[in-house]
Amino acid sequence: MFARRTVLLALLAACAAPIHALAQEEGEEHEAEELEAVVVTATRSEQRIEDAPVRVEVLAREEVEEKMMMTPGDVSMMLNETSGLRVQVTSPSLGGANVRVQGLRGRYTQILSDGLPLYGGQSGSLGLLQIPPMDLGQVEVIKGAASALYGASALGGVVNLVSRRPADDRELLLNATTLGGADAVLWTSGEMGGGWGYTFLGGAHGQRRADVDDDAWADLPRYTRGVVRPRLFWDGGEGRSLFVTVGATAEDRAGGGTLPSRVRFAEELRTRRGDAGLVGRWLTDGGTLLNLRASVMGQRHDHTFGDVRERDRHGTAFGEVSAARTVGAHTLVAGAALQRETYRARDVEGFDYTFTIPSLFAQDDWRVAEWLALTGSGRADWHSEYGVFFSPRVSALVRPAAGWSVRASAGGGYYAPTPFTEETEAIGLTFLRPLRGMRAERARGVSLDVGRALGPWELNAAVFGSVVDDALRLVPVAPQTGEVVLVNMDGETRTWGTEALVRYHAGPWHVTGTYTWTRATEPTLDVFVVARREVPLTPRHQAGIVGMWEAEGAGRVGVELYYTGRQALDDNPYRADSRPYAVVGLLAEKRVGRARVFVNAENLADARQTRWDPLVLPARSPELRWTTDAWAPLEGRVVNAGVRLDW
Repeated sequence: MFARRTVLLALLAACAAPIHALAQEEGEEHEAEELEAVVVTATRSEQRIEDAPVRVEVLAREEVEEKMMMTPGDVSMMLNETSGLRVQVTSPSLGGANVRVQGLRGRYTQILSDGLPLYGGQSGSLGLLQIPPMDLGQVEVIKGAASALYGASALGGVVNLVSRRPADDRELLLNATTLGGADAVLWTSGEMGGGWGYTFLGGAHGQRRADVDDDAWADLPRYTRGVVRPRLFWDGGEGRSLFVTVGATAEDRAGGGTLPSRVRFAEELRTRRGDAGLVGRWLTDGGTLLNLRASVMGQRHDHTFGDVRERDRHGTAFGEVSAARTVGAHTLVAGAALQRETYRARDVEGFDYTFTIPSLFAQDDWRVAEWLALTGSGRADWHSEYGVFFSPRVSALVRPAAGWSVRASAGGGYYAPTPFTEETEAIGLTFLRPLRGMRAERARGVSLDVGRALGPWELNAAVFGSVVDDALRLVPVAPQTGEVVLVNMDGETRTWGTEALVRYHAGPWHVTGTYTWTRATEPTLDVFVVARREVPLTPRHQAGIVGMWEAEGAGRVGVELYYTGRQALDDNPYRADSRPYAVVGLLAEKRVGRARVFVNAENLADARQTRWDPLVLPARSPELRWTTDAWAPLEGRVVNAGVRLDW
C-alpha cells in the first residue's frame, strides 16, 4: 500500500515539474491577491495555510462573528454551512446533533479545543450544542482520515476550535429569538504583565419548548444552560509559552410530548461537565521545540426516556509529549501519547468500559523545492480492548505555476466501537444487548484538490473517496421485547464525491459559493441477497451561496441561500426519500457607538420537515424510536435580534 502511494506521489510530482518549468521558461507571472498570514495548528507543525501539504480549511474570525449573530449559543450552524460538513440531528426529541465530514458518520469526527479533547475522545451528540463561538479565534477543519494525527476518534476528520488571544477588550452579547430562545454571553480579556494574559467566557442560554406544527410534540426542546471558561496565557519569548484552560457546563433539556395513543412520552437530559487542559512549548538552545499537551474531562448524565431512567459518567484523560526539529529541508516531529476513556453506567449493566491507549507517532514535513512539499505521518496505537493499529497518512503540495496549488492525500485509520452511535443516542442503552465480539472499524481514504488564486478570486475543486470496513449497524433482534444489538456489517461502506468552492473578496464585497456532490453506499443486512443501499441521511447534492457587504466600523448586510438535495431515509413509513429543500437567510448589523445592533432572519421560506410529514411515528419502530430521523429543519422560520457591546 505504501509503495503504491509513493508511486502516485512521484507521478504527481513528475507531471507537475514540467508545468512548473514551462511556466518559468515562458516568464509567466500572475498577480494574485496577497494572502493573510493564517497559521494552522491542527497539522502538528504550525505552518501558514498556503504552505501546508495537508489541506486545512480555516474559518477566520470574521466568519465566526457572522455565525455568532445567528446562533450565539453553539457552533452547529457555523459548521453546517461549511462545505463538506453536515450537522446531522441524531435525537429529534432533545435536539442532539453531530458533524458528518464528507458523508461519513458523525461518530468518526473528532472535536478538539486548541488541539485538546476537552469534549471527550468521542464527543457526544450534545457537545456541539454547548460550545458558544464568542471566544473562538478561528476554526480549522481537516477532512478525511486523520487517525495518524489524532488517533481513533479522528477516523473521518478533525474540527479544531482555536481560542481568541488576550487583547485588553471586553464584549457582551444579548440575543432573543421569536421561538422563545435567549442568550447572554460575556467575553473579557487582558494583559497582566510579564508575558501573562487571560480571557474569560461566561454564557447563559435558554429556550422555551416550541411546538411549531401544533402536534403536541416539541420541535424545539426546552433547555437552560450555563457555561464558564477562563483561560490563561503566558508568552516568555524565545519559543517558550504556556496555555491553561478550565471549563464547566451545566444544562437541563426536556423534550418529547404526546404520542398518537394519547400517552405522554417525556424525554429529559441533565448534563454536568467539567474539563481542564494545558499546552506548553519550550525551545531548547539546540533548536528543538518540546511540546506538552494534557487534558482531563468528566461529565455526568441523567437521562430519561419515558419511564426509563439512565444515569452515567464519562471520563477522558489525555497526555502527550513531542519534540519538533528542523533539519535542512525537513521538519521532524516525534512523540508519545496516552489516552484513557472510561464509562460507568448506574442503571444499565454490561456496558462499563475502560480503554487505555498508549501511542507513538512521527511526522516529516519535507520542503523538496519551492514548488513541492511532502508530509508523511504515522501513528501506532496499542488499544487495551481492540489491539494494535497503525495509521498512516501521506500528503503532497505541488505549485505548478504562480497562483496554482495541487494537494493530494491518502491515509488510513480505525475507530474503536463503543455502545454510543447515532442510533443509541436517540434510544438509550436499556434495550441494547451488551457488546460481544466487536471488531474495530477501519477506513482508508484519498483526496485530490486543485486551487487557484486570481486577484480577488479564490477557486478550489476537490475529489474524495473513502472505504470503511466492518462499520457498525443497529439491528432489532427480539421484536417481542424490543431488544436491539450492534453488529459489524460484512462488506465495505463506500463514500466518494466532489467539492467546489468559489470566493470573491474585493472592497466591501464578500461572496462565497459552495457545492458538494456525495455518493455513499453500504451493504444491506439481507442474508439472502447480496445488495447495497444508499447510506441514509446523506444528501446527494448540497449547494450554498453567501453574499456580504461590509463597511468597516459601520455595519454589514448579508444574504445566504443553501440547498439540500434528496436523501435516502431508513425505516420511515411516510416516504423512502426526503424532499429537496432550500433555506434563505438575511443578516443586518449596524454599529452605533460602542454598540452593534443586529437582526437575523433564518429560513424565510419556512422549509420544515413537518410541513410535509409528521415527525412522530404512528407506532414505535423496531429500533424503539418514537420519531423519524430529522432530514430537514424542524423549527422552520425564526428571527433573532440582539446587541453586541464592546469596550
